[in-house]
Amino acid sequence: MIKSKINWRRQIIGNGLVIIVLALIGGFFWYRSVHSQDTWRQVTADKTVVIGVDDTFVPMGFRDKSGKLIGYDVDLARASLKKIGLKAKFQPIDWSMKETELKTGHIDMIWNGYTINSDRKKKVAFSNPYHHDRQVIVTMKNQQINKLSDLKGKRLGAQTGSSGLLTYTEKGNSLRKIVGSDAQQYDTFDKALNDLQVGRLNAVLIDADYAGYYIAHEKDPEAFKIIQTNFGTDSYGVGMRKGDATLRNKVNEALAQVKKDGTIDKISQRYFGTDNK
Repeated sequence: MIKSKINWRRQIIGNGLVIIVLALIGGFFWYRSVHSQDTWRQVTADKTVVIGVDDTFVPMGFRDKSGKLIGYDVDLARASLKKIGLKAKFQPIDWSMKETELKTGHIDMIWNGYTINSDRKKKVAFSNPYHHDRQVIVTMKNQQINKLSDLKGKRLGAQTGSSGLLTYTEKGNSLRKIVGSDAQQYDTFDKALNDLQVGRLNAVLIDADYAGYYIAHEKDPEAFKIIQTNFGTDSYGVGMRKGDATLRNKVNEALAQVKKDGTIDKISQRYFGTDNK
């Protein structure tokens, strides 16, 4: 009787261990399927690619007065994917969570003024660069800030998860040394610029393309001032999962085609007034 109970308990424990092991194995293969495998078959099955965007990021991806999503990257993504027989479905996301959204399979690409840098290369596979930008300081003329050294002790704003903020927080960054404090973080640039205009900030660290477009569409563009930083040039790329080699190759081919046939310059003229840079 006692021996029977012991065997019964052993059997329960054994079965429990088997279930745990199977669950771990299943989780492992699920993780691999999402993060490591080439998803080209799934993408081509419904001909749709889900693209994560910050839909307040002018002029790359934003809402017009009617609420329609437009922008340089929106038009470029549609034109490029059309070259390979795919459609773009845009999914607004929290920009600070963009890599997580990609890893978990909620989106297939990050295509929205996404700067290529060493930190991000550890997490995603980038396309070839297709556009170049730089980081600038936007301030109001009444702040009397004319050069970077004037930012000493000032309140600086930046977007959470932005390449500018990442550079600013790097050890030894010269602008960080001048300001002398952490940047105040915002989930979108427009909120930071609103705070700038009402005096809650002295300046905003921001992409030059965004700054130029935003200021040009304000009621009083002359009230703003743009100051160059020493951060260097940013190169934009499309971010994909590291396992998606086929999709990455196809996107690179499509980007080369829209450059060759002049499509990318037409889109650039539409939003920047110049050929693509």
